[in-house]
Amino acid sequence: MKAPIAPIESNSLSFVQYIWKSLSNRKYIYWTIGLSVMQFSIFKIFYPFPDFFSDSYSYIFAAAAHLDLSIWPIGYSKFLSAFHSITASDYAFVAFQYFSLELAAIYFFFTVLYFYRTSKTTRLFLFIFCSVNPLFLYLSNTINSDAIFGTLSLLWITQLLWLIHRPHLYQVFIHAILLFLCFTVRNNAYYYPVIATIAFLLSRQNWKIKAVGIILPFFFIIPFIVYTKNIAYKITGSRQFSLFTGWQLANNALYIYNTIEVDSNSMHTPEAMELNRVASNFFQDVNQESFQSYLNSYVGNFFIRQPEAPLKKYFVKHFSPLNSEFEFIAAWGKSSAAFESFGKSIILSHPFAYAQYFIWPNIARYALPPLSHLEQYNYGKDDIEPIAQYWFNYPTPKVHCSSHSFQSFLIIYEAFFLLVNLYFLWQFLMYALKFRLSIRGEECHRAFLLISTFCLCNFGFSIISTVNILRYQVIPMALLLTLGLLISDLLEETAWKIKNKKKDFNLKTPPVSIETKVQL
Repeated sequence: MKAPIAPIESNSLSFVQYIWKSLSNRKYIYWTIGLSVMQFSIFKIFYPFPDFFSDSYSYIFAAAAHLDLSIWPIGYSKFLSAFHSITASDYAFVAFQYFSLELAAIYFFFTVLYFYRTSKTTRLFLFIFCSVNPLFLYLSNTINSDAIFGTLSLLWITQLLWLIHRPHLYQVFIHAILLFLCFTVRNNAYYYPVIATIAFLLSRQNWKIKAVGIILPFFFIIPFIVYTKNIAYKITGSRQFSLFTGWQLANNALYIYNTIEVDSNSMHTPEAMELNRVASNFFQDVNQESFQSYLNSYVGNFFIRQPEAPLKKYFVKHFSPLNSEFEFIAAWGKSSAAFESFGKSIILSHPFAYAQYFIWPNIARYALPPLSHLEQYNYGKDDIEPIAQYWFNYPTPKVHCSSHSFQSFLIIYEAFFLLVNLYFLWQFLMYALKFRLSIRGEECHRAFLLISTFCLCNFGFSIISTVNILRYQVIPMALLLTLGLLISDLLEETAWKIKNKKKDFNLKTPPVSIETKVQL
């Protein structure tokens, strides 16, 4: 009987040799190139312009003004600026985002095949996800950090797998650079150093190299944080690493505000006291039951986005009018500093209410993350803001596509993400019962533990820190799918070996006669 999982053929081959000496692997390469070019070409016929939403204009302004600090992490704006120095073509920019993401995905795909014994089903599912994934097209067509952050995260995760299986000194430096770049592009990378530390501890390397690998990224990250805080101090008068933290904390606190008794004496700053009064007046004017239901179904951070919410009322009162985008960024940062004390005070004073009324509903949003802006091209509008027109050298602010609402079909990814999570949990439970989470055996167990930790940290970050949406979960989706399939293959192979050992034992051992049993 043939084994259900093909043996690994890469033990004596380098990574490049493994790819090119195998006809099936070369076919994967050819298919990836052909499908990627074809998909992108067809896609751009129907979507000739990039997709824009509110964050896009903040990124573009920071790039155009060569700022070192903005509302969002500055890494993506720096990337925009660097690319613009080469060409202002929106087509080239979107193409770079898309093919970079595809390249990172296929590198991850071949790394999985190189290190693990995989079934045909696993290889097919992973190849389809990496090479025939319309979600990659829509993410890459948006002027936002999702595609670049996804590219960097996939490269970083793949590098961690190499550190566990085939560690080399140069990988320590590549890993440090990738981790730093992730940190500059998206706040989701805050927990990445934890994952990296686990990867080095699990790797078979000298303890000195492990220590260097764990510490080295901070030689990039810490100066970046200090520099950013100094810039923030010059602009806002307070040392902040992120101009969004205070807004997010206050937003999260307001999600539980009407379910608790807020002691005004717990507010430690005049700004927090004033915001508390604004919030109290706001909740007195709403129907508590219907508003709570509306809040639970709202896509995104309600108290950050809505003009009638307390945060925006405070912002408009203290920082209006604003005559430029730079003034807006400075005002946003000053507001963030003012809001931080209010948010921390409420959340730390009412952890159980926070768990019940923010974290618990957010678990449902994690399981079925809404599409948010991905549901509709350019918010359904046919024009863009002047800063984007200037940046891409458009003759007019008019943009168009074949259909503003067609991309709502991406809602299938909400269900797919839920199914992938359930599939992973089931397979991981079977794996834990079978192998008891051993890390002393094959490297695959170490890698499984690493990826599982990543998914667990992502889950915790997603439900605790912000209201979850689909575009935050693209890379976790890929990892959950991959690990679920790999565990399934491992369990299937183990069951096949046990079954065939029993058969082999029965064939080699002659039956014992009754007389022999009596003598024994």
